[in-house]
Amino acid sequence: MRVRSWVLGVCGVLVVAGAGRAGAAPAPEADLTLHGSAVLTGDRVEVSVTPRNAGPAAAPDASVLLRWSVPPAGDQRLPAGCARTDERSVVCGIGALAADAVGERLTVAVRLARRPSEVTLEVDTVWLGGAVDRDRTNDRLTVLVLGTGDAYAF
Repeated sequence: MRVRSWVLGVCGVLVVAGAGRAGAAPAPEADLTLHGSAVLTGDRVEVSVTPRNAGPAAAPDASVLLRWSVPPAGDQRLPAGCARTDERSVVCGIGALAADAVGERLTVAVRLARRPSEVTLEVDTVWLGGAVDRDRTNDRLTVLVLGTGDAYAF
């Protein structure tokens, strides 16, 4: 009987706690787009990304992920607000983005573990500060960067 009362009590708490969320406002919607370029010269790749929020709501904070098909070398000097998350990836905070606003350009240069003739770069939004982006086609990109020293735009 005690177990049954405890289970009913816990279920009652869950129902009451869940009821408070039913009336909660939906998450604000932001539409982030990422544009930039990447250059591969020897074992160095430089990526520049400029974010834009088409709205309709602001993104209180945002972060982008950069992932290379060839891992960066062990020691890297990354810009402030950037950190390695695994062998091939770096996450960088790009800050708050007002609706219908362009954010500051982020430039990340890394030395790769080897000197490839090409590298595939993935650029992705990983955080919008609680805002929701329903159109992920313009902020999740894959770019082939050839080792020609030319800038490849995305």
